[in-house]
Amino acid sequence: MTLQQEIHEISAALLDEAIAIRRYLHQHPELSFEEKETSAFLSSLLTQFGISHQTNVAGYGIVGIIEGKNPSKKCIALRADMDALPIRELSDKVYRSQNEGIMHACGHDAHSTILLMTARVLQQMADKFEGTVKLLFQPAEEKLPGGAKGMIEAGVLENPRVDAMAGLHVLPSMEAGKVGFRSGPFMASSDEVTITINGKGGHAAMPDQINDTVLIAAQTLVNLQHVASRMAPPLIPTVLSFGRLIANGAHNVIPSVVELNGTFRTFDEKWRIKAWQHIHEIAAGTANAFGTKAEVKITKGYPVLFNDSEMTALAMDAAIQQIGNENVERIDQRMTAEDFAWYTHSVPSCFFRLGTGNSGLGITSGLHTPTFDIDETSLKTGIETMVSVALRLLSANFGMTDKLSPNL
Repeated sequence: MTLQQEIHEISAALLDEAIAIRRYLHQHPELSFEEKETSAFLSSLLTQFGISHQTNVAGYGIVGIIEGKNPSKKCIALRADMDALPIRELSDKVYRSQNEGIMHACGHDAHSTILLMTARVLQQMADKFEGTVKLLFQPAEEKLPGGAKGMIEAGVLENPRVDAMAGLHVLPSMEAGKVGFRSGPFMASSDEVTITINGKGGHAAMPDQINDTVLIAAQTLVNLQHVASRMAPPLIPTVLSFGRLIANGAHNVIPSVVELNGTFRTFDEKWRIKAWQHIHEIAAGTANAFGTKAEVKITKGYPVLFNDSEMTALAMDAAIQQIGNENVERIDQRMTAEDFAWYTHSVPSCFFRLGTGNSGLGITSGLHTPTFDIDETSLKTGIETMVSVALRLLSANFGMTDKLSPNL
């Protein structure tokens, strides 16, 4: 039996257990920085599997250790996130969320399950590889400042020093059974933008005696679109979007304060900083033109997620050998963001996507939607791929040939 066949058979045998674990996690979601019960549940299973681990790392994070032969030879890390989103699930499935207003709408229940089952497989195969595997169950990916930064500051990449790293994320637009890779800048940086328009509110029938803060906010939104459409270098992907406008007035009342909340995303650090200046200047200039003031707060979020070319090539080849070339795709950059990016700026890393959609079964809803779900057969693909990637990174002789861009 080849190594690939062995991984395939073990993963297939664990699928039912993996589905049960994923459903339990899906039923009991917890928000960012509040993953107490999720962490306790995962810890109990790691103990059951005989895997040494530390809990309460950077909050409710977990760091597990699996040692093969000659454990000091090399160390790789595998990461999964644990937190859920403040979304009310719209589902009639038996495993729908039991915590009202909270839902695993981004697949972190699947991520944690896959890492847990990957750990179980690697534990069984510890006599077949050299080196050490660190398992990082990370809290708070969904909320700034993010759990990855805290985990790194807590020292999870040291003692022993991590030489390479991998992680995955579900992708509902890709059919279950497939995985996708891309080297280089893969996912965008992400910053939170808050603009507050302050003026003189009052009766809507007397616009000459007040500042129409709502109209000024609308004009500010329009003017800010120049940042992405006219100020951004044409070859640098850029998004500036606003999803929230709070104008707490009434049909005939113009409020004194209006607040805008948005996100800025790009792939270039120098342009990122320059764009912040443009946002400040446009918001302030628009407000000043109408006799009001604009307060601008930009909260720096996650950096660009950078996939090391050597790690990605190794991981992609391992996936091809394990699940077949026809099931491994080269995918495009994404304007979505991930705090796994922090790891990629510290360790040569590969972050890849796992197909979880099934159009035939109607499993097509996007991430962060109340009807999101996965084809659970994808858990097996995730386990197989993650195990094969881990073993390839442990066995390969590599150096960090891919230096981060100076713009990152």
